Amino acid sequence: MKIFGIVFLYFYLCQSGPADEQTQRVRTGQVGRSVLLPCLEGPVLTPPLVTIWRKYEMIVVTHNHSQPVSTGHFSVLNDGSLKINGLMTIDQGVYRCETQPDSGPAYGSILLQIAGGLDAVEMDIKPAKSLPNGTLFIHKGTNVSFNCSSKSYPSQSLTWTFEDLINKDDRIAFGNGSSLHFMISNLQPSQQGNYTCRAQNSLSNSTAMKRQELLVYYSPETHPDCSWALISQPNLVHFNCSWYGGYPAPKLQVFLGHRTDGMRTITSLEDTENLEVTLNRTMLYEGQKIKCVAQHIVQRSSEEKSCSFTLTAPYPEGDPLVAALEGSNITLKCSEASSLPPAVTVWQRGEIHESIVPSSKYILAGRGPLYTLTIVNVTKEDEGLYFCWSENALTAKELEVFLTVRSSADNSGAVVGVFISVLIVVAGITLGLLAYSHRDRICLGFRFGRLEEDRTDVMSLVESDEEEVFDETIPRLPPLSNGQVPIPATTLVEIHQIQSSDHEDNVNDTDQADEYQIPPE
Repeated sequence: MKIFGIVFLYFYLCQSGPADEQTQRVRTGQVGRSVLLPCLEGPVLTPPLVTIWRKYEMIVVTHNHSQPVSTGHFSVLNDGSLKINGLMTIDQGVYRCETQPDSGPAYGSILLQIAGGLDAVEMDIKPAKSLPNGTLFIHKGTNVSFNCSSKSYPSQSLTWTFEDLINKDDRIAFGNGSSLHFMISNLQPSQQGNYTCRAQNSLSNSTAMKRQELLVYYSPETHPDCSWALISQPNLVHFNCSWYGGYPAPKLQVFLGHRTDGMRTITSLEDTENLEVTLNRTMLYEGQKIKCVAQHIVQRSSEEKSCSFTLTAPYPEGDPLVAALEGSNITLKCSEASSLPPAVTVWQRGEIHESIVPSSKYILAGRGPLYTLTIVNVTKEDEGLYFCWSENALTAKELEVFLTVRSSADNSGAVVGVFISVLIVVAGITLGLLAYSHRDRICLGFRFGRLEEDRTDVMSLVESDEEEVFDETIPRLPPLSNGQVPIPATTLVEIHQIQSSDHEDNVNDTDQADEYQIPPE
């Protein structure tokens, strides 16, 4: 039937004269909709009794105006116009009307063109996944395929556009045909937004479109960060777990170590980039572990991202005894760097632990690990106990420092003591030098003082270059006069040979000492 209509249209156009071509009008209708084709042009002189509509000179409908208007696919109105309901592609063709009697100038032949489709634009984005609300998401760095298709009669054009907060309907692909495809390699967060496929009928210029939001998911590149935030009450502390740099927000959960049951969760799994938990002293103990576990929709289930702390009590360190001169400035030092969560460290004074307030007298400095207290113009009243007090959510500990203040009179005594010590050292050195210079006499005197133990006399003979022979008689030492029993005396003679440069070749034994004992008479 369709082929027959096309052949008949060709035959009709070939047989039509110039006048027909001048009076032919064009009407365009959409498939499934209605179109109205006028019959008469200008005012109606006499209402028609019968109206006949022809398509390619074939009668399609005849209407007697004495009868009511029909409501079928073709219906003729009172003024002779033809209304076609529920247009189909087979309704396309050339229409012409006739009236009986002649009611006025005819409108002429009308070319009815049918445009169809564009009711359903299909979109396919792979390998995207869908959320419950219909939004698609895909992982960062993925290669993405975009395809759009639509059915349109007789032809169509397709256009892909991208829109985000910066770009407004930026055209990224265009083409004719039943489908349009393009690719994006290594998808990045900047390419997250709304993707629209628009189809336009080339005949009717009617358009149809479909829009799809595409989200780009990615997890943070670093591990979660655990930190502490101190509050006014020392037995309370805020534990913060944050994991920034991903989309969408990760899921965070905090676990707290238990003495017997391992790790226990103290928070539910929350969708947030920062999770804060308040802990009190009753929940904590030394060596306890607190851990934050982070999950992201992009990461694999076997991959765990976490951060943790091991709780440690404070331990302030420093010199327990400090001395200062009256009128000077003294600085007390205390270091505390081991506590976790970080401890609050302050300086206190006296048995009642009175907190020291910064003033012109007391200068406080340090935020950790070194804390100092400088006392200006020290007096006797400043002497006493000072405390470096460190406290965190676990416990509180202190370093006791005792300050001794000395007056200027105490200082003069110290100077005298130093002077006497110097004199003693100088006198000792002098005596030592004198003793060394008279060591031979001292040795003889020592020997004579011990005659009761040893009556041996020692004489040293030195061989000279002339090699003179020493043959004199050596007198014996006198006996003791204190009434002690005399001990047989033996005189010991030591002969030392000193080498001379002239006899160096003739001497076989160097530095040789010969000892002779002279028997007593």
